[in-house]
Amino acid sequence: MKCPKCGSTHIRKNGKRGDKQNHICADCGRQFIDHYSVLGYSQDVKKICLKMYCNGMGFRQIERCTDVSHNSVINWVKEAAKQLPEHPPIETIPDVGELDELQTFVGSKKLIWLWTAVNHFSQGILAWVLGDRSSKTFEPLWTLIKVWQCYFWVTDGYCVYKMFINSEDQIISKTYMTRVEGENTRLRHYLARLHRKTLCYSKSEQMLRYSIRLLIHYLKYKSIPTFS
Repeated sequence: MKCPKCGSTHIRKNGKRGDKQNHICADCGRQFIDHYSVLGYSQDVKKICLKMYCNGMGFRQIERCTDVSHNSVINWVKEAAKQLPEHPPIETIPDVGELDELQTFVGSKKLIWLWTAVNHFSQGILAWVLGDRSSKTFEPLWTLIKVWQCYFWVTDGYCVYKMFINSEDQIISKTYMTRVEGENTRLRHYLARLHRKTLCYSKSEQMLRYSIRLLIHYLKYKSIPTFS
């Protein structure tokens, strides 16, 4: 037997850890056991839990159904989302875009707004931003989407849009906002922390960002990214 730190063979027994024999290296003092159990969950378990999360279940609901700690699921959401881009790749530049805002809560019930941009003629959220309902929050989103050079932008007429979009390029009509409102409804349906009148809500803005990023990917590709 060799010390895993220095390679010395001068090893002595040193009590037990649970039901396993503990050893100590007489040269460097490193303590170790013969065999370590392989801890952790399989990729299949991780993906099942994250699919449950992306289908409207909260962390503690998943824990009750699978016996997997909610803290583990939280960490898996973070790990999976970190591998994804902030915004999904755009396959077709939209000719007509739609813009809308969705409100939710973070922390101690602090109000926060999710701004979304979609293609009027196809499914899926193309860009989004989190923050308050001011022009300061919308500006980085507009910087990202104005390069699409849409013929028209369909909005609900909120005053911030008028600060960035020319009146001749903006259609103010709830009637033509079915696409973006439908996408926002899907977000509320598939993410527990966005449900109305729910006990689930984000404790941090960063966790909300991770959740939205993962859900948008899942709705677009119907899959969970692989992570270690």
